[in-house]
Amino acid sequence: MNTPPPPGSLHPVVILGGGPAGSTAAALLAREGVDVVLLEREKFPRYHIGESLLASCPPVLELSGVLPKVDAAGFVDKRGGLFRWGPEGDWVINWQEIYGENRRSWLVDRSEFDKILLDHARDQGARVVEEATVQDVEFEDGRPVAVRWKGPDGQQPERLACSWVIDASGRAGVLSQQTFRNREHHKVFQNVAVWGYWKGGKTLPATPPGGLNSISAPNGWYWLIPLADGRLSAGFVTHRDVFRERRAEFSSLDDMVKALMAESDDIRPLIEGCEFIGHARAEQDYSYAASRFCDPGYMLAGDAACFLDPLLSTGVHLALYSATVAAAGVLAMRDGTATEQEALDFYEYCYRRSYARLLTLVSGMYEQYGGRQSYFWSAHQLSHQVPTLDRQTVTNRDFADISAGLTDLAEAGDIASEGRRIATEDLLHDAHQAQQRAIRLGTSRSASPLDFAPAHWEPVNGHETGAGLKLITSPRLGLARISPPQHATPDEAGTDPTEPHTPSDLPTP
Repeated sequence: MNTPPPPGSLHPVVILGGGPAGSTAAALLAREGVDVVLLEREKFPRYHIGESLLASCPPVLELSGVLPKVDAAGFVDKRGGLFRWGPEGDWVINWQEIYGENRRSWLVDRSEFDKILLDHARDQGARVVEEATVQDVEFEDGRPVAVRWKGPDGQQPERLACSWVIDASGRAGVLSQQTFRNREHHKVFQNVAVWGYWKGGKTLPATPPGGLNSISAPNGWYWLIPLADGRLSAGFVTHRDVFRERRAEFSSLDDMVKALMAESDDIRPLIEGCEFIGHARAEQDYSYAASRFCDPGYMLAGDAACFLDPLLSTGVHLALYSATVAAAGVLAMRDGTATEQEALDFYEYCYRRSYARLLTLVSGMYEQYGGRQSYFWSAHQLSHQVPTLDRQTVTNRDFADISAGLTDLAEAGDIASEGRRIATEDLLHDAHQAQQRAIRLGTSRSASPLDFAPAHWEPVNGHETGAGLKLITSPRLGLARISPPQHATPDEAGTDPTEPHTPSDLPTP
């Protein structure tokens, strides 16, 4: 049972959802000759929040071939950000100073950005169907064998046989939310984000070029994101109980958002005299994770698997990262370089480890009063098996690496290196401890702590997942085996744990 189809008998890989995760996976697979069908519920362009992209994104988009198209769109070049967080005042993450002139990303209009990626997947040979509503995913012997869907004209659902499903259906969660119902919402991060746009406006002094601002407040935090057309995206994130209390004070969400901005001594001078461009929007209860990210015949990518929090702008990073690892796994299975179980193990390990690490960092920052050195120290511990003994000497480099998504890209190519490995269980323990601290400090109104990662997740087959494999991008995307000596020292395994972790682009052999 659960036997994957033999090479040469593959039906299409069906991708559910055409956002950044789905379109990137489709482009990567189609470029390698895989028969891909992508089913997208909406007609692009469509509005979406999540305008700040991490430095990890350009290398992935270069790999998929879409980078020149994104560059040509005229988005704001992002070079880092400024935090006004807790009692310490401003601290800056300037990518140019840390990494050099070439490290950058963008602040984007997601409706345009997402359409570029979806159109590119079509250009690479994927069969893209918009306004396609998935009705059901058929399973036999525990694995998906077909997808039933219908178009906008309401005709009878069509049945599309498949060998693999990549569920990139976002918050809708065709598999995790609608089929398996195994999505667990985090009881600590029960937050609501509200936001709107202003014509004009500016960011705080000392903000890096094209940088965004994250500004803490007694009951939450604000963001400021400058966009290419002169608009400023401004939002506020708070616990849902606080949101409900404040929402009752206003006749409309527009009035609420404008009042929240005017209440902040930090925000008000930056948008004073600027035109509010309605209408305001809100998102709530968006922090969750599925108990499993993959099983025979399918993988959950992007928001379909998990979503963290907007604090470090990780949404598109996790989408592109998971799409890359998922596509590499499918190609490795096709090419015979990894078994299905090995590819699944690698995917679950990489994606859940990335999620747990970011969650640990964000949960600590929600305390707000730990101080930036404590955030740098947390990031350092999450990046190194053998950390520095003196936490006061730790710089912002590891924080920058993790918050820019670069640690994930580098580590996926180094997953079997004993010098860099930190057990996923340790990361989940760190996340749990951070939540307990947040609850004690009153950041959350939750009555009891809950592990951010689902409590039911366990390493596949009882062993540490991902061992013996790494992600490669040259000469082609896929997975490669690593066979270091069984009891290798860090140097023999090719890694020195005492050296700084300095990822640059996607790993190569």
